[in-house]
Formats: sequence, C-alpha cells, structure tokens
Amino acid sequence: MIRLIPRLAVLAVLTVLAVLALLPVPAALSSSAAEPAPAQGPTGDAALQQSIEQLRLSIGRWDVVTEFLNDDGSVARAANGSYEFSWVVPDRVIAGKSAIPELGQVSGILFYINPQKRIIEMVSVGADGRLWVMTGPLGGEERTTAEFQTTTAGTAQMRFTRYNVANDKFESRMEYTDDGGKSWKPGNHQTFRRAAAS
Repeated sequence: MIRLIPRLAVLAVLTVLAVLALLPVPAALSSSAAEPAPAQGPTGDAALQQSIEQLRLSIGRWDVVTEFLNDDGSVARAANGSYEFSWVVPDRVIAGKSAIPELGQVSGILFYINPQKRIIEMVSVGADGRLWVMTGPLGGEERTTAEFQTTTAGTAQMRFTRYNVANDKFESRMEYTDDGGKSWKPGNHQTFRRAAAS
C-alpha cells in the first residue's frame, strides 16, 4: 500500500499529463518502454475528423480542478491549475502548457494526429525532463502510456479517458494498472472549464 504523502507527491508530478485523456500513479515510477497498442475506435475519415475536432476544441485556455484519488476512489486532495493550447500546424499539431501553481508544477505539451499510423498522441515533459507519451486510436477518447518499470522492480501503465465533452467543459480520468491490465485503480479526476476571455 502506498502511503498518502509520497503518493500525493507522485500524483502531483504526473498530473501535468492530464489533458483530454490525462494522469497520477503509484509512487514507484521509472522509465517507459514499448509503444502501447491503440484500442479500437471509429474508422476512416470519420475517425480522423473526430480527432481533428478534439484538437480544435482544445485551443485556448482552460481552468482545471484536479482531484487526486485514493485507491477506493475517494478524494485525497484537490488542486487548481490551468492548461493553454495554440496551433503549431493547423488541424494536426497543437502545443500547450500545463501549470499547477500551488504544487509548483509546469509542463510543456504537444498534442498531435498521425494519420499514417491512425493514432492521436500527447506528449508531456516537466522540470524532471522525463517524457511521457500517451497514445490512442484516431477518433477515440482513451489514451494509454507504454508499460513502464517502477522503482520497486514492477511494471505499471496509465490510461486516460476524456468524457462528458461539451464546447466549454469536459472531464478526464486517469487510472493505472500494476497487474498487466487485469485491474485498473483510480489516479485522478479532472474537470476542465474554458477560461473567461480576458
């Protein structure tokens, strides 16, 4: 069982990934390995168009409340933050920034479509220099990391799911597995609300 304080520290570091299908895990993280196999989703041009709409919806600034969850799903802690995205390549690549001031966290994010591989991916890197990659099928609302080694010599994987999507609000949950996907434990829940124009 992970003690609450170390778990919150790890969850806080990993939370910066949590966007559109976004993050925290057990306190025992290390490095990533092979690419995860994308899940099935819509096919053909409809799937590509759905992923383009995900990128378009993401543009702008979002106020985000992240709830770090205990294994039983209860809230261990909540933190306020923001995400902001802008176009790099129209309808293909957006760049962004995640910030949680009360935890002293800032991360850079790329969110992009790869039509040839039929995937949509998000990558995130923070002050520790560790690159996280979250991959899903075109048209899907779920992305996973590759399986990675933990500091306790085990393996883990994260899964991010975006849901309750509207133009100015959506939710995301991060779950993790440390038993090869047989069971998934809660990591965090995030609520994104489009920030008022300033």
